[in-house]
Amino acid sequence: MVKVSFNSALGQKEPKKDENSEALIITDKDPEDVIVPLRRQSRVWCWCMCLGLALMLSGVVVGGAYLYRYFILQEGDVFFCGLTYRDTEDYRFLVPEIDSVTQAPQYHTINANFQILRNEEVELINVPVPEFGDSDPANIVHDFQRLLTAYLDLSLNKCYVIPLNTSIVMPPRNLFEILINIKTGTYLPQSYLVREELVVTDRIKDVNQLGFFISRLCRSKETFRLQRRNISNGIQKRSVKKCNKIIHFANNFAVETLICE
Repeated sequence: MVKVSFNSALGQKEPKKDENSEALIITDKDPEDVIVPLRRQSRVWCWCMCLGLALMLSGVVVGGAYLYRYFILQEGDVFFCGLTYRDTEDYRFLVPEIDSVTQAPQYHTINANFQILRNEEVELINVPVPEFGDSDPANIVHDFQRLLTAYLDLSLNKCYVIPLNTSIVMPPRNLFEILINIKTGTYLPQSYLVREELVVTDRIKDVNQLGFFISRLCRSKETFRLQRRNISNGIQKRSVKKCNKIIHFANNFAVETLICE
């Protein structure tokens, strides 16, 4: 008699595994934990975008301020005005044998272009080539915030800087009112001439320390410091030194500025 037996391992088939169930089971972690890295990445990208926009806006603001100073301020109201003045040296006294006759003083007129920046407390003056005399054309800046005055002699192409003389130069708001009155014809001054003599001292190498308006005027120009020389009784003593003359006005009188080396 033959006994037939079957191995239990071969006789029982293992249950077929569900392939779909294996594909769905990825990890034991909570599905919400899988989304966290994506959210963090999106937040970082959002912060980068915000930072980039902030940098762009700051660049626009800085660039706008730069363009405002260089272009809009230059295109503001510009006054072209003239001042008639008399020179004290024009008085001549003739003494004949019988009567004493005094010659009337001779009047001169000086013209200039003015731009008054009241908020910045700055006066920008352009003195064109005069119709008479030996005065030089010039660009002048009176900066009341830094208390400095700069002269750019256009004939020499040199720049000169000196502390602001507030006893001669009128503040921007007051000068603006005078220019308005001159322009409308309600104030037509016939004034006098004041002389000042300035002496060149040393050269300024870095004009950026002089403020925006003066550094813009004197950039790429030879720039020198000046100091005042006292003139007794307002009469200028002729000097043997070489001097250049700039006649201008920033008040209700004319100023003859001699710059001597």
